[in-house]
Amino acid sequence: MKALKPTIIAALLLLLTACSSKPPMATVDYVDIQRFMGDWYVIANIPTFLEKGAHNPIESYRLDSDGSIATTFTFNADSFDGEKKTYQPRGFVTNPQTNAEWGMQFIWPIKADYRIVYLDAEYQYTVIGRNNLDYVWIMARSPQIPAQIYTELEAFVGSLGYDSGLLEKAPHQLLQEAPNPISDPK
Repeated sequence: MKALKPTIIAALLLLLTACSSKPPMATVDYVDIQRFMGDWYVIANIPTFLEKGAHNPIESYRLDSDGSIATTFTFNADSFDGEKKTYQPRGFVTNPQTNAEWGMQFIWPIKADYRIVYLDAEYQYTVIGRNNLDYVWIMARSPQIPAQIYTELEAFVGSLGYDSGLLEKAPHQLLQEAPNPISDPK
């Protein structure tokens, strides 16, 4: 009976955990992975410890021949003139039917949950979420988006169960193009 007691307790804990877990966060139906590749500006997020104080944050994706996604995340730390930080995690599509569920690997062998939960038809705006509802990213192909679209995406984040009051807008500095010396007679 003594040997059976730990087994019963373990079974009960497993049962309670299974009953209390929520279903996985829904993703978009399908992501054309080639079309999703390229630069995405982080517009707002519930930041990880690495992203606190990030200025000009950009996430760039490139599909490698092995099917993994080379990712480069760059930003300036704490100000527009701050130290440039670069992180290069690797993404792995974990659901090839939708291409919307990834494992993002910063440190081997851990792959963090990364879900494409919103993507507009033109591939201009996306929301990346996580099952734990701890981090979320609103991203766009340009560093600024219309206020109405931001408000809609913020509401969408709230509808997922996130506290949208924790969203922090990412500051982006629009760089002006340097004058072309050939066409600018100065």
